[in-house]
Amino acid sequence: MAKLIIAEDSSFMLRLLQTTIKKGGHEGIACKDGVEALAATREHGADLVLLDLVMPRLDGLATLAELKRDPATAGIPVVILTSRGESLTREESEASGAAAFLTKPFSPTALLETIKNLINE
Repeated sequence: MAKLIIAEDSSFMLRLLQTTIKKGGHEGIACKDGVEALAATREHGADLVLLDLVMPRLDGLATLAELKRDPATAGIPVVILTSRGESLTREESEASGAAAFLTKPFSPTALLETIKNLINE
């Protein structure tokens, strides 16, 4: 079972992600923004982080940058989740160190397959 940090400000999407992750046999720690995600990742560790791009306090790209800057969290794969599917957003996310990029809406199967590929199950 992998431990995932989920940063998503939409309570509906957060519940959907938690349910999907649980069905996939993983543990999900829910966070409502990037600040909470950084704290949870540093406190609990993680096998993978799911980040929404648009969040209050600290957005997904800023959170990704902080994770990659810290040697303790730099090696954790990060998946960007966003409704903004523009190629520039994807390129910026990948250039910042994101391991994968999923545009909302995405299928639960696609999410679980991405997680599986990144945590080498």
